[in-house]
Amino acid sequence: MFDFSNKIAVVTGGARGIGQCIREQFEAAGATVCVIDLLDNDYFVGDLADKETLERFAAKVIADFGRVDFLIHNAAPKMCGIGEGSYEDFEYALKVGVTAPFYLTKLFAPYFAEGASMVNISSSRDRMSQPETESYTAAKGGISALTHALAVSLAGKVRVNSISPGWIDNAYTVYEGPDATQQPAGRVGIPPDIANMVLYLCSDMAGFITGENICIDGGMTRLMIYHGDHGWHLTP
Repeated sequence: MFDFSNKIAVVTGGARGIGQCIREQFEAAGATVCVIDLLDNDYFVGDLADKETLERFAAKVIADFGRVDFLIHNAAPKMCGIGEGSYEDFEYALKVGVTAPFYLTKLFAPYFAEGASMVNISSSRDRMSQPETESYTAAKGGISALTHALAVSLAGKVRVNSISPGWIDNAYTVYEGPDATQQPAGRVGIPPDIANMVLYLCSDMAGFITGENICIDGGMTRLMIYHGDHGWHLTP
């Protein structure tokens, strides 16, 4: 469906899960993919929270290819809460989830190719929460806001959009019962549900879309659930 031959895609956190699926989809469409991840991969291993690491990674991409067509900020920030999370934990989460996307974008800004596209992976947690998830939620809310700010600042040069995944199971587990029916789509999400939208947003078919956030959660954030609904029961 997509032809990204001779295109250069950068994917942060591309060694597993959604990021790995995004990388594989880009490669299947003909693109060359540059991954940065703490986990082992075939391009660059490094910590996105470290400024020098970001600079070395960006310099390598530019030295190797001279440009960036697609920039996908996918790396997941640390999750900690108000109870047990430390100052350092929260700061680290924001460095990975917000500061790194900002700084990498700044480093690549002079090298974006014509028709370039950026996709930021946020989360439905940018609009809803569980207890003790403050660092992750704050980082995802931050990158959702950063998306429309960058779309304005980079207008005419790079289209910038974000995706807010809901429950995505990286192991492709098939769920039944309340886990599935709490989502109007009737199932839990899988990585291709997100990767497919990433490639669409990077394609010419999405040429009039920028500054937008797209929530892909099977409708979960639209469904109100009360006691007795969809197999859920209140236990005092």
